[in-house]
Amino acid sequence: MKVVAIVGTYRKGGVVDMAVDEILASARDHGAETEKIYLIDRHIEFCTNCRTCTQQPGEKRGECAVHDEMGAILDSIEAADALVIGSPMNFWTVTAVTKRFIERLVCYAYWPWGVPAPKARTSRKNKPAVIVASSAAPAIMARTLTKMVKLLKDVAKLLGAKPAGVLFIGLAAGEQRPVLKERAKKKARALGMRLVAAGANQRNPGRA
Repeated sequence: MKVVAIVGTYRKGGVVDMAVDEILASARDHGAETEKIYLIDRHIEFCTNCRTCTQQPGEKRGECAVHDEMGAILDSIEAADALVIGSPMNFWTVTAVTKRFIERLVCYAYWPWGVPAPKARTSRKNKPAVIVASSAAPAIMARTLTKMVKLLKDVAKLLGAKPAGVLFIGLAAGEQRPVLKERAKKKARALGMRLVAAGANQRNPGRA
């Protein structure tokens, strides 16, 4: 099976990046192939709200009028058996590069002109996903006072995934070169193992 991680951090080697690495390492230890996609390294244009991608019905994602690397990223996500979606918190929500990625996911909605609201093209959730986030504030405060985790869970669902766990790391901005605490490492590795087990169950639903 394959696990694909979408990472919306600006700091390679930062808290979110290290946590994602632990999850992916654990997944590999349990037999998975992994891929990590840094959004900052990819050419992703802003959504123009032209809604070209939302006009045709069907479960298949709509074709975007913007030609960049977004299509290739979504191809990798669709081919994956499990996902990791990670972003630090900036101004009480996901980073701008993560938000740009999220806005381009409108292609998974059917929204013809004249219809007041979009509708997801499919309700199927055929892969597990783990959410990774960090904040300068204590984790319990950041999770309670913001909708960041809900947003990332909604992203997972739009990508056809069922959230299987959250790793939220608080007090993450105290050092220029942070170190991932052992407690976070342990949870990250447990989540990696959970992804592989859940992904295998999705692929082979008859095996218990």
